[in-house]
Amino acid sequence: MNTFWKKAIFLFLLLLTWEIAYRTMNWGWRFPSALQTLQTLYDGIVNGQLIDATLGSLRRIMIAFALSCIIGTTLGVLFARNRLLDETFGFVVVALQTVPSIAWLPFAIIWFGLNDFAVVFITTIGATWTMTIASRSGIKNIPSIYLKSAQMFGTGRGFKLFYQVMVPAAIPQLITGMRMAWAFAWRALVSGELIARGIGLGQMLEEGRNIGDTALMLSIVLVIAVLGTISDHLVFKRIEERIWMQYGLQTSKS
Repeated sequence: MNTFWKKAIFLFLLLLTWEIAYRTMNWGWRFPSALQTLQTLYDGIVNGQLIDATLGSLRRIMIAFALSCIIGTTLGVLFARNRLLDETFGFVVVALQTVPSIAWLPFAIIWFGLNDFAVVFITTIGATWTMTIASRSGIKNIPSIYLKSAQMFGTGRGFKLFYQVMVPAAIPQLITGMRMAWAFAWRALVSGELIARGIGLGQMLEEGRNIGDTALMLSIVLVIAVLGTISDHLVFKRIEERIWMQYGLQTSKS
């Protein structure tokens, strides 16, 4: 039995157990049944509300993720190549990584209002520091023999060394950093959307809370989990495995 069928059977048994527990333990409205949740998912897809919310969230997270990759990689490279920056601003970035992105929400509301700019700002902050540290680590951990060999062959110490040697050598670490940044971006996105105006999964989650619709709330949670799993396994994990195999860091897929 392959992995797909193992997962499918497990999910079926999980849903069955969930439905039986709901019917026997009398949870009431506080936690929905599996059938109620699936029906809410179906209704949201059919009437288009869930699709519109998903597309709205994906648009925001793609913008924020692109910004976080650009900003984070740039900062990481600067920290790796400049000791003064690394010991000053780099120290601040490490400290900022421990601050939950939701802590910046009041500032985002004051600066941008309850709109997409605030959500994109929160999401970008949530992923940037992770990408910064990953790119810094990738550049810092390049074996010195690579740099010395390249310089012996006339690469020099300038931009040519950077894009021909350093960037390719740091790619495995950069891909891993992007995978982690994507996960952090999702967490920050939902937090920001809970208070922002517009159409998105976070707004639907807040709408479900306001009307006490736990089936709607749980269906949104499931959508977010499914989107995160699909993007991680079908995009980032595959790219990461392929890159690592090409670099000889692993011999088979994990």
